[in-house]
Amino acid sequence: MKPKLPWYRILYVQVLLAVAVGIGLGALFPDAAGPGHWHASQLKPLGDGFIKLVKMVIAPIIFCTVVHGIASMSDMKRLGRVGGKTLLYFEVVSTIALIIGLVVVNVLKPGVGFNIDPRTLDAKAIAATHTVGQQAQGLSTSDFLLNIIPHSFFDAFARGDLLQVLLVAILSAFALGALGERGRPILRGIELIAELFFGIISRIVKLAPLGALGAMAFTVGSFGLGSLGRLAALMGGFYLTAGLFVVVVLGLIARVAGFSIFRFIAYFKDEILLVLGTSSSETALPGMIEKTRRLGCSPATVGLVIPTGYSFNLDGTNIYLSMAAVFLAQAVNIDLTLQQQLSLLLVAMLSSKGASGVTGAGFIALAATLAVVPTVPIESLALLVGIDRFMSECRAITNLIGNGVATVVISRWEGEVSAEYVRERLRAGPGV
Repeated sequence: MKPKLPWYRILYVQVLLAVAVGIGLGALFPDAAGPGHWHASQLKPLGDGFIKLVKMVIAPIIFCTVVHGIASMSDMKRLGRVGGKTLLYFEVVSTIALIIGLVVVNVLKPGVGFNIDPRTLDAKAIAATHTVGQQAQGLSTSDFLLNIIPHSFFDAFARGDLLQVLLVAILSAFALGALGERGRPILRGIELIAELFFGIISRIVKLAPLGALGAMAFTVGSFGLGSLGRLAALMGGFYLTAGLFVVVVLGLIARVAGFSIFRFIAYFKDEILLVLGTSSSETALPGMIEKTRRLGCSPATVGLVIPTGYSFNLDGTNIYLSMAAVFLAQAVNIDLTLQQQLSLLLVAMLSSKGASGVTGAGFIALAATLAVVPTVPIESLALLVGIDRFMSECRAITNLIGNGVATVVISRWEGEVSAEYVRERLRAGPGV
């Protein structure tokens, strides 16, 4: 058992303190101070640098994890069974998330009474939404499928596109598996390379407090604390809905699988707070892979479920899409029919996946979703520019917890680990 660290050396405590300091600096030294004055948003490179460091090693970690996991699985029928269960689970839970978002936004009606005329919105914000809209227009099904194929084997790693890396990894894993005993040395080499990159990420993560400080100082300094309250009804409803989804829906799924969702959240608290500070779920991906293995999930299941979940199991993004789309319609006084809302739900199921791996994916997916209801003007997206950063944190955390639960549930379905073992590991904590 590892010796207990003093409180000030615990990562999640450091991240929490950094987030608080970042918010304080952003409030005290906002951009509004004018040119010639130091402002907190100048700390943005700290957050950007940390995220770039993490993304630098994400592609090789995903590749090694998937290749080793699949190539180690001698029973190809089992691989197909696990893959089928995973996709079925993702679609069912994602659909539940979309429906819950639609129900809540129709009950709370956060946009009713705003009476916004899109033509009166800030010109700069409207220009930004048009850029997002142009990106979203290219997210057709055929383009999405073709973009999964990289120009070359190494282009997937150069671009850092997780779906492309996943495709290359799956093909490599099947090829390696077909080599049989001749492929064992290569498999062992990939395992050692994975350990190398996990060692790199363990050192990078120690910089997480600096990354969280820079990201939060920039956000509050640029948009101001007022942006937190300007659309508080939507933000509050979204955070409440995401929280209920985690506690009720994922909590029920976890209970059926034999473990507590609250202990599960506590087990992954470092990763959750890392996402809170950086607004990027990718920063927590290596930690999720390592800790789900410690819970007893097999490398094959972890290598298949977690990387796939980052593109196909976006519970938080789905809740956001359904709530934000209806909110914008309410804000510009457009009454969507039930048929239009169901159309939004179906399109959101596709657009949330099609936008994976794109910078600002949630916002772009929302633009693609709105395209199905042309009566809701794309300019209305400008309403969300100021608070999207704050909502992206909740999206990412919900996605993270959802993928972690999915991995343990699939492992339990496959009989890889007992409920008693999972509960024991969750009680012991990640440091054991």
